[in-house]
Amino acid sequence: MSETKKAPARPVVLGNWKMNGLRADGLKLAGELAERAARLTGTLGVFPPATLLAGVASRLAGTGIVVGGQDAHFEEGGAFTGSISPAMLKDAGAGAVILGHSERRHGLGEDDALVQKKAAASLKAGLLVTLCIGETEAEYDAGRTIEVLERQVAGSLPARATAANLVVAYEPVWAIGTGRTPSTDKIGTVHARLRAMLEERLEDGADMALLYGGSVKPGNAAEIMALPNVDGVLIGGACLEAESFWRIYTAGGGA
Repeated sequence: MSETKKAPARPVVLGNWKMNGLRADGLKLAGELAERAARLTGTLGVFPPATLLAGVASRLAGTGIVVGGQDAHFEEGGAFTGSISPAMLKDAGAGAVILGHSERRHGLGEDDALVQKKAAASLKAGLLVTLCIGETEAEYDAGRTIEVLERQVAGSLPARATAANLVVAYEPVWAIGTGRTPSTDKIGTVHARLRAMLEERLEDGADMALLYGGSVKPGNAAEIMALPNVDGVLIGGACLEAESFWRIYTAGGGA
C-alpha cells in the first residue's frame, strides 16, 4: 500500500498469530474470518507465521482483511540466513508488517535503531507498519513508563512515517499474555501522552492510529477501545479463534 492512501479506518484490530499454527489451522482460521468479512466497517488484520503467509494471503484476497508479516529485515536481500525482506513479504501477499514487538526487543535484543531501520525499509517497500512500543514490568514499577515510551518513539519512528503508512501499538511488556492489563485510567493517560508525542513529531500525528495491546479479550475490548486516543487493539492469543477475534472487533464498532 502506498503513502497516498488514507489512514486505516477505525477501529484498527490486528491479530498477531505469533509462532502458532500449521497450514490446516491457518487456512481454517482464515476461512472463518473470510466468511465474516462482508461486514467489515473498520480495519481487520492478521499476521500469521511466515510459513502460512502466502496461503493465508491467498485465502483472504479480496476480503478487505489486511495480511502481514511478523518481522522484516532492513536489507532488500543478501547473506542473512533465516531473515525475510519487506519485498519478500509483499511478494508472498503481505500488505503490512509488525515491527519492534517486545518479544523481539527484549527476547532477541533488538534496539530502537534496528527497529527504525526495519521500519524505514518496510515503508520504502510499501508495507503498512505496526510499530510496537512498551515498558517492562521493572520500568513500570519504577514509574518510568513515559520516559521509556518517549525514547522508543524518538528512536524507532522512521522519517517517512505518516498516518497513512504507520500505526503505533502500545503494549506494556508485563501485560502481554499474562492476563493482566493496566487500568483504563492508566491506558488513557499513556495514550494521551503518546498522542502528544506524535503530534510534536509528525504533521499528521493527530490522525495516526494508536492501538493498545496486552491481554485484550472480548470481555475488556469495548471498554479499552472506548477510551480517547485508543483507535484499536493489537491482539495475541485471543485472535487464534475466529469467534473470539470477531467479538473483539465488533466490540470496537468494527461491524
